[in-house]
Formats: sequence, structure tokens, C-alpha cells
Amino acid sequence: MKRNVSFALAFALAAAVTVSLLPAAQAQEVTLRLHQMLPPQAAIPARALTPWIEKVESQSGGRIKVEHYPSMQLGGAPPALYDQARDGVVDLIWTVLGYTPGRFPKSEAFELPFMVTTAEVTSRAFHEYVLANALDEFKDVHPIALHTHGAGLLHVRGSGVHSLADMKGLKIRTPTRVAAGLLKNLGATPVGMPVPSVPESLSKGVIDGVAIPWEVTLPLKISELVDSHTDFSGRHGLYTSTFIFAMNRDSYEQLPADLKKVIDDNSGPEVAALFGRAMDEVDVIGRSVAEKAGNSIITLDDAETARWQEVAEKTKLDWIAEMKGKGIDGAALVEDARRRIEKYSGQ
Repeated sequence: MKRNVSFALAFALAAAVTVSLLPAAQAQEVTLRLHQMLPPQAAIPARALTPWIEKVESQSGGRIKVEHYPSMQLGGAPPALYDQARDGVVDLIWTVLGYTPGRFPKSEAFELPFMVTTAEVTSRAFHEYVLANALDEFKDVHPIALHTHGAGLLHVRGSGVHSLADMKGLKIRTPTRVAAGLLKNLGATPVGMPVPSVPESLSKGVIDGVAIPWEVTLPLKISELVDSHTDFSGRHGLYTSTFIFAMNRDSYEQLPADLKKVIDDNSGPEVAALFGRAMDEVDVIGRSVAEKAGNSIITLDDAETARWQEVAEKTKLDWIAEMKGKGIDGAALVEDARRRIEKYSGQ
């Protein structure tokens, strides 16, 4: 009888110890809320964010769960996304750095004219550039990947842009403050507006065209609203925009070491390249849609491209002067950005 009581007591104690350990294990499980502005079928959500989520959940053995909220489902406007990550409103965000003009000045070097090659190459270079030169601009969050889109180009109603002279007086929607300065120097009138407003503005003649990469033409159905698309000779496109995929700093720091490692293993230049590659892939699709629509696709020859590059040099010099006023060596940053882009473009 005593043996049975002792056995029962030992069993109960073992069970109690096991149960007491369960909450500790379960406490390591975490749900992260990811918020961004695009619909789930767009290039980045479908081809970059979703694969990233799947890898993180798989590599964590299911202990990390990521809830993806596209199209600003958790409220606010796209310019608020960075602060939502900073303030812990959400755990993860993906957004455009240019939505808050002037906030990330050193990062703007990549937005200068004729810097970008492919999105994959430029994104890898951009992430490394930020780590080396501009990480202080993101001290309020935990960056996972910093990337760019592919070469931006001009999509215009009417006969299109065949030369620099054709830019005079055109009202062109601009994506960033740096691009606004570029368009002004090229003779156009830059018009700022949210991307969702572009189709209606084009159809009503509020703007004559838009500066965006091929990838963005798909969800906006730009090929149905314009007649021509103007690109440039050589490896470097007219401009690009910069993006960040970031995590709330406290959300990251509170993870146990092994789950931090999962996030770390899915951060960095290779992840930036994944995001860029997604945009490159959909750029190809966007161009093919315009070709099938019978639109005019204009590629300026070397001589005309050189004329644009010469005029665009003022945008770079203006930016360097502005940075000097902030105590930043803009010329050195531009040189470093070019060096990193060329390093990867040559591979």
C-alpha cells in the first residue's frame, strides 16, 4: 500500500514539474503583426513578404507566427507605417522611405538620378551602404532589409517623350522629393500625390504622366491610361525609390536567443536582394503588358541619354550642397553608393 502511495506521489510530482515547464516553453511562442500598404497580390507582398513569412515560421518550428495585414488594414496612412513600427503599434512594417521626405537624408543617395541598375543589384548594394553609412537613421527600429525598386521611367499620355525638349511643361507625378527636383531640372512640373490617385488623375488630365517602374504600372493599369513609355540607354535607369522592411526594436529584443537567430538569419543583403528580385521579375511582366497593348516604348539613344544625364547632374550637386548644410559629406556618400552598385553590377 505504501509503495502504491509513494508511486502515486512520485507520479504526481513528475506531472507537476512537467506542467510547470509548459508555460515557460509556450511563453517562447510569439505572434508578430506585419502591416503594409499594398494588396496581397502585388509584387512585394506576393513574391517577397510571403516567402519571408513562410521561412521564418518554418525555421522557428512554428514558434513564430506572422499575421500579415495588407492594404493598411490596421489603420492609418502609408506615411505612418514607419512610426507604427517605431512606436510598437505593430511588430513589422514594409514601407517607402520617401513617404516621409527628408527624414532619411543619407539614404537618399540611392534615389539620385542614373544610379540604379537592376533592383536586385541595387538593393543588395543599398542594404550594405546603409549598414556602413546610415544605420543611425534607423536606430528607432530593427531593420531587416533595405532595398530599392528597378529603374524608374516615364509613362506619358499623347505622343510621348522622345527628347529632353519634350519634357517642358509636362505635369508628371513624382514619387520622392529627390525625383521632384530631378523632374523640375528636366523641365517638367512635378506633382506629388498618393499612388492610388494616379489613375484618376491621368484619366482626367490632372497630370500628363507618371514616373514609376514597370512593376507599378500593373496594379494601376497604367498601360491603359497612357500611350507611351520612355526608358534610357545604358545600364543605369532614370531614378529609383528606397524601401525598408523593419521590426519594432522591443519586439525583436524580447525574443529568446534562438528566435532572434531566426530573424537574423532572414535579414540582411540577401533578403534585400530577394525583395529587389521580386520587383525585377514583375518589371518584365509590366513591360510585356504595355507591349501587348500596342503602346509606344521609347528607348532614348546613347547621345540623348547623355544629354539627360548632363542636366540631371544638377540634381546630384544640389543634393550634395544640401547635405553639406546638414554636416554630411554627400559627395563621399554618392561615391560609396556608386562603388557598391558597380561592384555587384559587374558580377
